[in-house]
Amino acid sequence: MDAIIQINSAINGFVWGPVMLVLLVGTGLYLSISTGFVQFRRFGYAMKNTIGKVFHKAEAGHGEITPFQAVTTALAATVGTGNIAGVTGAIVLGGPGAVFWMWISALVGMCTKYAEVLLAVKYRERNENGEWVGGPMYYIKNGLGKHFKWLGTVFAVLGAIAAFGIGNISQINSIADSVNQVAQAFNPAAVDAKSTIALVTGIVIALFVGLVVIGGVKRIGQVTEKLVPFMAIIYIVCAVIVVIAHAGAIPAVFGMIFKGAFNPSAVVGGAAGITIRLAMTKGVGRGVFSNEAGLGSAPIAHASTSERDPVKQGLYGIFEVFMDTIVICTLTALVVLCSGVAEGHWGEGALAGATTTIAGFSTVFGQKFGATLLALGLLLFATSTILGWSLYGTRCIEYLFGHKAVKPYQLLFVIVIVLGAVADLTLVWDISDTLNGLMAIPNLIGLLLLSPVVIKVTRDYFKALK
Repeated sequence: MDAIIQINSAINGFVWGPVMLVLLVGTGLYLSISTGFVQFRRFGYAMKNTIGKVFHKAEAGHGEITPFQAVTTALAATVGTGNIAGVTGAIVLGGPGAVFWMWISALVGMCTKYAEVLLAVKYRERNENGEWVGGPMYYIKNGLGKHFKWLGTVFAVLGAIAAFGIGNISQINSIADSVNQVAQAFNPAAVDAKSTIALVTGIVIALFVGLVVIGGVKRIGQVTEKLVPFMAIIYIVCAVIVVIAHAGAIPAVFGMIFKGAFNPSAVVGGAAGITIRLAMTKGVGRGVFSNEAGLGSAPIAHASTSERDPVKQGLYGIFEVFMDTIVICTLTALVVLCSGVAEGHWGEGALAGATTTIAGFSTVFGQKFGATLLALGLLLFATSTILGWSLYGTRCIEYLFGHKAVKPYQLLFVIVIVLGAVADLTLVWDISDTLNGLMAIPNLIGLLLLSPVVIKVTRDYFKALK
């Protein structure tokens, strides 16, 4: 067992380390330059044709979901614990400068996600039930030819297993912990009932997810299009209230972010041991972990869209990263930094999580309401992530073994929700986290080799638009 832990730790250090993060950001930068920085030049057009069409009624045929349902399903999977606990962890361990590097990863990640979604729609296919299926395994197979089919298979294997970690165990653990914190905030004696609370939480979430997943991609889309906007609005409004309450600290906070990106010791002091490399690694790493640009997961949801034009759906990829990282993650960062709850605790791993975020909200809403508010946020964010990743894992297993493997996989996925709430599955989560990072390798190869397609399709679309 110790050998497995050591091997996984070594691989994890690579896939979430500086080299891999440079590859992810580098791919995004290359795609940005190649497309003429489409995420900036066409940002207004992208917003107008994505969020600007939220209230336009759209129809989806058999085996399809509307373009908005596709993006909410993808957002459901990306907006999770990384937006709350992950961002706080990056700030505490990497200093305020980590926020700057998180922004950089998001700005180039917008183009990466755009390219992923574009290719997913262009190279998708119908399964035996008449549903649209797609994602990296399909655009690698259909776009690069039979000689690269093995690469798509590698991605699908990694995705099918990784879904149990990033999209299941880590999420339900966060939900159970937050529910326990609320219970203890109102009744300190509830600490004795921690295991019971976790079990009940796991069963309730498992039943909900099971009922949704049984309905297939259309029901997941119908649930996420209602759940994602609701949870995002609640969190954004409450975070803005906290930031406004500490408005006087905003100028200094932005100064800390920009100064800390290049000279961390000037902000947090040399004793914390935070370097530029650490700030960069934590910021870029949490940014990628949060918005998943380059990992290849979100295109699986976008492939189910009723939209026929790859570029039009690709625009939702730009919006997705913007909303996830530039809006929601930034607000979390501002709550933590403006409230000052991280001051004096730089580099302390024990405070690198939701507890510090709760403390930030509690400065305005009080301990009980602050804990409840974060618990509600984590409940909605993490549950939606479980739904999104259930689809990702299902599509990967279907690609590998056909439709007959879907129901057994979904049943196992739901069972793991309960186990993840009550059992110590740290090793399973750690291995899945590693596999999640490894997913990026076949996907980045596919993106780079198919970049001429992305460039041509993008150029043709906007040329015709003129």
